[in-house]
Amino acid sequence: MLNLATLLESTTHDYPDRLAIIFNDLKLPYKALNAAANQVAAGLASLGIEKGDKVALSCPNLPYFPIVYYGILKAGAVVVPLNVLLKAREIAYHLADSDAKAYFCFEGTEQLPMGDMGHAAFQEVDSCQHFFMMTADPAAASPIEGTTTLGQLMAGQGPLFDTVQTSPDDTAVILYTSGTTGQPKGAELSHSNMLLNARLADSLFGHSDNDVHLIVLPLFHSFGQTVQMNAGFYTAATISLLPRFDPDAVLAILQR
Repeated sequence: MLNLATLLESTTHDYPDRLAIIFNDLKLPYKALNAAANQVAAGLASLGIEKGDKVALSCPNLPYFPIVYYGILKAGAVVVPLNVLLKAREIAYHLADSDAKAYFCFEGTEQLPMGDMGHAAFQEVDSCQHFFMMTADPAAASPIEGTTTLGQLMAGQGPLFDTVQTSPDDTAVILYTSGTTGQPKGAELSHSNMLLNARLADSLFGHSDNDVHLIVLPLFHSFGQTVQMNAGFYTAATISLLPRFDPDAVLAILQR
């Protein structure tokens, strides 16, 4: 039996106090990241999300991404990461095509109102039953009245969760193609696919104690997700997140 989330759990067991995520002034150790993912998993399970159900995720490189990503996996569900630049019509297509039962969406900014577009798409897809808004301020209410926030989903859930056991060949993640020859197509990647890719990245590039990965490549895409996030957590590294490439910000983070 294998679940990709054991990658995070194993490192948490061995290095609970090591930093897993740095984002601006926020620093999350592995034990906090794993506990938050457990809360997401418990919240999903309480709503009836089961093994094999698809759960979509629209989020830039923010701490929310790995928290929700591993929470979905822990619940036995399948992560469907979506390009953050998709418009409402495109999001609706992906939700329907993947048969997503739930959808986590970051609220976005004035320049990129992801939350508005995501919620509009969600309302068009009857098969998607749950919408969760990830607010810039974790304690804030949703900017769209009547929608549940990630904080509300996690509230009251304990930090422990028995990860749903999945088989190596069960689908863990669905990554969508660019659709250059028609509509985008979902590529199903199994738990063993994803875990072996992370291990291969480590074999190719190696690691040392207390490595730090600066991740500017989008986590919804294969490279940032596998070679940096998953491989980083596999090797007990720290990931430093930057939502959008900016030379000054990159140099400042490298210096830090």
